[in-house]
Amino acid sequence: MKKHPRRHAPVIDPYLPGNGNFGYRVSRYDLDLAYKVNANRLSGAVTITATTLASLQTFTLDLSHALSVSKVTVNGRRPESFRTSHDKLHVTLGSALPAGAALSIEVRYAGNPRPIRSMWGEVGFEELTNGALVAGQPNGAASWFPCDDHPSAKASYRIAISTDNPYRAVANGELTSKRTRAAMTTWTYEQAEPTSTYLITLQIGMYDEHRMTKSPVPMKAAVPHRLRHDFEHAFAHQPQMMKLFVKLFGPYPLATGYTVVVTDDDLEIPLEAQGISIFGANHCDRHGKSERLIAHELAHQWFGNSVTARRWRDIWLHEGFACYAEWLWSEESGGRSADEWAKHYYQRLASSREDLLLADPGPRDMFDDRVYKRGAITLHVLRRAIGDDAFFDLLRDWTTRHRHATAVTDDFTGLAAKYSEKPLRPLWQAWLYSTALPDL
Repeated sequence: MKKHPRRHAPVIDPYLPGNGNFGYRVSRYDLDLAYKVNANRLSGAVTITATTLASLQTFTLDLSHALSVSKVTVNGRRPESFRTSHDKLHVTLGSALPAGAALSIEVRYAGNPRPIRSMWGEVGFEELTNGALVAGQPNGAASWFPCDDHPSAKASYRIAISTDNPYRAVANGELTSKRTRAAMTTWTYEQAEPTSTYLITLQIGMYDEHRMTKSPVPMKAAVPHRLRHDFEHAFAHQPQMMKLFVKLFGPYPLATGYTVVVTDDDLEIPLEAQGISIFGANHCDRHGKSERLIAHELAHQWFGNSVTARRWRDIWLHEGFACYAEWLWSEESGGRSADEWAKHYYQRLASSREDLLLADPGPRDMFDDRVYKRGAITLHVLRRAIGDDAFFDLLRDWTTRHRHATAVTDDFTGLAAKYSEKPLRPLWQAWLYSTALPDL
């Protein structure tokens, strides 16, 4: 008997072959959620507004197997069938919708959310000692809502989250309402700017709100009461960082300002979300040890959050740029210059394995520190090649041209050519497309 080869679903991004979905484009998510902290119980209804890209009778959404779906409707009608398997919600319609058709998908679901296991550790929805957080990068959004979980799929959001008093719930965008009924408060946030799913977050804890002054952009923080004074020391320079980055990178990309959340627990690393950065109690450091991390996460609002890599192989466009922003802040604030940092980390790279291709590091190494440092040095080499004026003009053009959109490495190298009087191909070949470490 002749064996037929097993057909695999086409892949959107080989770095995350199971993520992303074909046949439609989402423009908006409306999330109505309730979360019980003590029971770690999440129940939700999401309405997804989308458009079909082709004739569509079956489609999928990314959703963790820890969450059970009780009801699905498509354009107000029940589909022929739906089922969940392998972290996907599969929906089959009674008849095909034509290309270009409006698609309104409502999903009701509930469960005990938990992080998604990946080769980079556990990502997504996570319980804290007293509360919860979402750390979505790169594939954690499906741990708490059904979605098209890929960075190239940007949408707007409304997030209404009901949780126990007296917890504070923080999500992306503007807080448009806060209503308390009995023992629960519903917090509603509106995130108008197109945002990748991994950059949507939910933070629940016993937080005080603290507004920061003397910043060119509105800034606030959600901080446990016990850490308030430590926070004021550790984050004292954040307004000056914002001022510098607005000058160097262009206008701050979000109308709603910037929020920092400090959890009551220690976190291994801070993480970025759209308009929000999340730090652990251990980052409230009075001795300035977290200063570079504070600069790094703020810079992601331009590089990674607003201008997002269309595919994960181009992650140096996030991490190399945010790492270079650390050096620019150091230079501005009286620390080592960017040139000194480049030389320092060049020596470190010289004593490391030379098997990493910056423009395509592979999924296992996409969060390797060499991506961050080699990416930053690449930008410094470019800055020296074209001069400061052209370099910062290029960065501002980059953040303007691709604001709230996605881009790939070729977009950056193509744009850089307009700011250079000499060919940059040898520079890119040496730093982006070769594994050997070139001369500095």
